[in-house]
Amino acid sequence: MSILSKIFGGGGWGNGAIRQALQDGGVIIDLRTAYEYDQGHIPRSLNIPVDRIRANIGRIRDLNKPVILCCAGGMHCVEAADTLKKAGIGQVHIGGSWENVWRAMRK
Repeated sequence: MSILSKIFGGGGWGNGAIRQALQDGGVIIDLRTAYEYDQGHIPRSLNIPVDRIRANIGRIRDLNKPVILCCAGGMHCVEAADTLKKAGIGQVHIGGSWENVWRAMRK
């Protein structure tokens, strides 16, 4: 399975992993801009734009919870996940688009 199919809902990280991370108290981080976030988002998600992830590593680490990343289409999730994993944050899940994560939560 290609990385693109994993990102865009073809499995791999998949909805089951997202649901499990949420059951484990996971926090959703929406990587879109504040403007995009304001146009629609998952309730209780945190809005940390992808270009601010490095500046918020301490905040994210202090949450001490699994992290589920979402954005507009999925590509920023890969970049942010790499940054967080390199910073030693263990459970990082790539949710893809925020709509994909929202659907996974509602099943």
